[in-house]
Amino acid sequence: MKTDLTKILTISGQSGLYLYVSQARSGAIVESLSDKKRSSFGMSSKITSLADISIYTDDEEVKLQQVFMNMKEVLGEDEAPSAKSAPEVLKAFFEKALPSYDRDRFYVSHMKKVVEWYNFLKKYASLDFEEPETEEVPETGGQA
Repeated sequence: MKTDLTKILTISGQSGLYLYVSQARSGAIVESLSDKKRSSFGMSSKITSLADISIYTDDEEVKLQQVFMNMKEVLGEDEAPSAKSAPEVLKAFFEKALPSYDRDRFYVSHMKKVVEWYNFLKKYASLDFEEPETEEVPETGGQA
């Protein structure tokens, strides 16, 4: 089963990742990927879809899905380094997975979250991602 990162959420102040289930009157109903327990989070909770997260590189921002695919290419079937790894280990890993990452704006604390999310998805979901939908522009038949 493919993972749709638009439905995988991170919630500030909560550990783990959540699957968006439904809209609630006062927020969202989500299900923990790890224990499948459902919860409701209000509008005051900072909820972010993994599809909306990008990593700074020297010339652009790279979507998290692409970073995960790069990580999978480097790691094969292995897990990413632990979020508790030494900063040097995490930096060395991202040198391989995303060589052009911006050393001034992509901090070790960010690296820890990314490897934690990667390992979480590997364990509880899938690293086979649904392709983001792109809007197709209808052809007009005219010349530009």
